[in-house]
Order: sequence, then C-alpha cells, then structure tokens
Amino acid sequence: MFWLAQLPPLQVVYPADQQKTQADRIFLIGTADPRQTVTINGQLIQRSPAGHFAPSFPLQLGPNQFELRSGDQRLTLTVIRQAAQPALAPGTLLADLQPQQTIAVSPGQPVCFSAIAVPQAQIQVQIGSLQLPLQGQAIAPLPSNSAVLIGQNQPDRPAPIQRYEGCTTALAAGFQGQPQFQIQAGDRRLTQAAPGSVTVWPAQPYRVATVTAPEAIARTGPSTDHSRLTPLPQGTQAQVLGQTGEWLQLAYGGWMRTSEARLTTSAALPRSQVRSASFQSRDRWLEFRVPLNRPAPLRLEQQGDRLTLQLYETTAQTDTIRLSTDPWLRSFRWEQARPGEVTYHLQLASQQQWGYRLRYDGNILVLSIRKPPTISQSRLQQPLRGLRIYLDPGHGSAEDLGARGPDGTPEKDVTLTVSNLLRDRLQQLGAAVLMSRKGDEDIWPQERAAQIQALEPDIALSLHYNALPDAGDAEGTQGIGAFWYQDQSQDLARSLHDSLVSRLQRPSYGIFWNNLALTRPTVAPSVLLELGFMINPREFEWIVDLDAQSQLVEAIAQGLVDWFHSQP
Repeated sequence: MFWLAQLPPLQVVYPADQQKTQADRIFLIGTADPRQTVTINGQLIQRSPAGHFAPSFPLQLGPNQFELRSGDQRLTLTVIRQAAQPALAPGTLLADLQPQQTIAVSPGQPVCFSAIAVPQAQIQVQIGSLQLPLQGQAIAPLPSNSAVLIGQNQPDRPAPIQRYEGCTTALAAGFQGQPQFQIQAGDRRLTQAAPGSVTVWPAQPYRVATVTAPEAIARTGPSTDHSRLTPLPQGTQAQVLGQTGEWLQLAYGGWMRTSEARLTTSAALPRSQVRSASFQSRDRWLEFRVPLNRPAPLRLEQQGDRLTLQLYETTAQTDTIRLSTDPWLRSFRWEQARPGEVTYHLQLASQQQWGYRLRYDGNILVLSIRKPPTISQSRLQQPLRGLRIYLDPGHGSAEDLGARGPDGTPEKDVTLTVSNLLRDRLQQLGAAVLMSRKGDEDIWPQERAAQIQALEPDIALSLHYNALPDAGDAEGTQGIGAFWYQDQSQDLARSLHDSLVSRLQRPSYGIFWNNLALTRPTVAPSVLLELGFMINPREFEWIVDLDAQSQLVEAIAQGLVDWFHSQP
C-alpha cells in the first residue's frame, strides 16, 4: 500500500535534458504516482508496483524528443545521438590525419601515417624527401570496453569510408616536419598537413628513461586507452625507442608518461647484469632480493600457485641463489630463454596467493610476497577471528552520487547503509574491519586503493550497485556481479558471486576481469561487488528493502566464512 504523502510526482532521473550519447538507444529511468498511467511519446509503459520505470527507446542521429505524461503532469526532454565513429564532413575528402601529435623515433623504428578518406581515393604522404603511398584498409571498428557489459562487444562492419594507412623505416635522421597528405578522388585534388610533426633521432647517443614517480604506469601503447602492464618501480632505467606526445616508447615493450620519468642520453645502452639472488623470511612477508648493477624494467604475472618475474634488458651471470626454508616457497627456478630477458619462476605452497609488493632498494629489486593469514580453526564462534577486512562503501558525497534509483535515491547512501550493517556482522564474527569512509566523505577511487596498499588488510571488498551503458536493457537486466583484476583475487570473486546468487536466489549478472582502481591493489585479494541494479525498477525495490539488506549482509558474511575456511 502506498500512502498519499509518499506518492512521487512524475520525474526522470536519467538521462538529463540535452544529454549526448553515441548509443543507438537509451533508457529513461524515473518514477510516478503508481495509480496513474505513464506514457512516453504516446506509448503506455510498464512500471513496478511502486511506480518506477526504465523503458528503452531507439535513437536517431541528432536530437531525439521525448514527452512523458502521467495524469495532468507533463515532462519533455531531448537526447542527442552523436556519430560513434569518425566521419567525413559533407564535401570533404580527408579527416583524422595521423600523426595528431609530435612524434620522435630511433633510427630503424617504423613511422606510420593514416587518414580517413572517401572510398577509392589515391593518397600519398610527403614527409621529408620521401613520398609514401597509403593503402585503403577495411577495418572493423571496435566498440568501447563497456560494450561487453551489455553483451554487444562484437566488431562493427567496416564502414564505406575507409582508413588509409602506410608505414616506413626509411626516414633520415633529423626533423622531418609535418607530413603532407595528398589525395586524388576523381577529378578532385587536395593537399593537407597532419597536425603532428616527425623527428628521427640520431643513432647515438641513446635515450634512457629513469622512473621518478613512486611507480610508472606502463601501458601497451601511447594513451590511457591502452592496457596496463606491470607498473615500473621508482628507479627503473629503460631504453627509449621513441616518443609520441607525452608518451615514451620503451624498448622492452611498454609505454610510459614523460611526467613519470627523467629522460637523459647515454653513449651506452642501459643494460643490466644479475649474479646472485636470495630469499629472506620477514614476519608476514617472504622477500626475494635480486641485486642488479642498474634497475631494469620488469613484468610480474600470477597464475594460481605460480608467480613469474621477468627482467628485461638484463643478462644473467648467475651461479648461486640462496633459497628459503620458509614452507610458503615450494620450489624455485630461473632461466634466460632469450637474450636480454631473465625469468624467475616461483611456486608457492597454495593455489591462493595473498599479495605482493615490488620496489627497488637502490639497485636491489625487492619482490615481497605475502604469506597466508592465520585463519581460525573454529567455524562455530568467531570464525573470522584475527582477520583484517577492508570495506569500501562505493562512492560518497554530493560530488559522487554513483548510480541513482528511479526515485532519485543515490547509490552512495545504499552502499554506506549496507557496509555499516556488514561491518557490524563481520565484527561479531571476529574480524577487524577497516572502513574507507564512515560518512558522506568525498574520496577518490585512487585514494581508496592507496588506503588498501597502506593498511595491508587480508582482503578488500568494495560494495557497489550497478547501472548500464546507454544501449543496455535497464528493464531486463538484474543480478549480482563480481569484478577482479589481480589473479590472486579471482577465486574470491567467483566464490562470493556464486555464494550470493545461491543463498539469495538472485540472478547472476556475471564475473568480470576489470581494470578498476579498487581491483588493482596488489597487497591483498581485492574484489568489487555489484549487488544489484539501481536502474532496474523491480530490483531497486529489493535493494532498498530493509529485510533484503539484512539477508544480503548475512549472505556476504557467510560467504566470507566459507571462503576463508576453504583455504588449505
């Protein structure tokens, strides 16, 4: 029964008027008096018992008008759909000329050029004294990473407008200026300069980057759109092959920002040697110490009970390594399978890893591997005694509302309510609980991740409620989702997801590997839970129901008890 004082007026909480999107459809999230019908552009829509709604509508390119009516109330809003892919303006021949930024390369490194142009055109680039023909490529555009969240991550069909590409390694050393694109399409000709310029560095001196930031975020390419690699610890020295805008191309395969390093020149290549190495057991950590004559770029990978450390631009002169009698290290071996790469293979005593840290102590690489926590033998009284659990109520403050329910309820309020209930229950079970926020504080995700690294809990949980990209089905999508990034967190994510779906009889949204600030910490298994969809009218009513919140908290708590006590 809905009391008159509680009946909401007609409102739309998403999207905002004049919102821009590249999606081909959009959902309208809102609520109205449940006793009144609601129409959108004359179409009667379905609603939940409390009057909430979330229908989706197709969008045409350009402005799309929506009129909502409920009784004598009326709302209008406009959503503007923009083209998802670069397009040629009417009457133009060329667009999106690359390079867009100033680039520099070492001798022998490829320099690539591209542009979007009309089909069946002839295009060449004049750069320095070289003329390079470009070839049309039928490239299937990829949707954004978020498209996998709605099951729509298939490549689009190649568009009639083509991208023309070409690369060369034949440029002479020196400043080559801005590439000049020359196009002929039918009887039309045009010459246009690319925004970026090209420089080829001399063969010597070599360029060397030394990491000055606490850690440099290494990526697979020169932008934040590219995937992360293992961060490079402060002090790392690496050969630089080129530069694109603010990004340095490192010889070992990664890219990093110029702001995170000092760039110098050297007559010699930055190459490292390694001889002995040793293990040391320290309280909760097992340290692997690798002395080098200079800090080398590296990569670390986890897989079950195995941990692999790769050093690049490094040559082994190793005869002796001091192992540890600590039972957490089951076996160890190393190899130099190819020139300039030394690989250390560590096998631990359990499939579940508990965290690691990487740093350079001068020229000594220190890999600290976390040992398992002590888990209570009793499941009857305080089964989580002695464990430290970090809880992060997602979002917070008026500047970071998170998703909003159909009546405007912000995600930040629900996550705090549920996290406080969960904190109390975990404390009853014996755990020490560390909270990222206790009230309506404005804390960036990176700050919360830094808290985890500093506090070193046994596990970290970030609690959230979900929404969807614009093209998703808000009415038809419900369920529990779990997100992880480090391999050490995968089993915890799977276990909690499966436990909540089973205990609560809720739908499964899925388990996702996802590069999120709250899943990236390395010192402990860190999982982000999406506990339901704020934008789904019916699931929202379950989310804010007090009894359902109590059941959810108990299910999470018992899921954690089960997971910890399943560890060998």
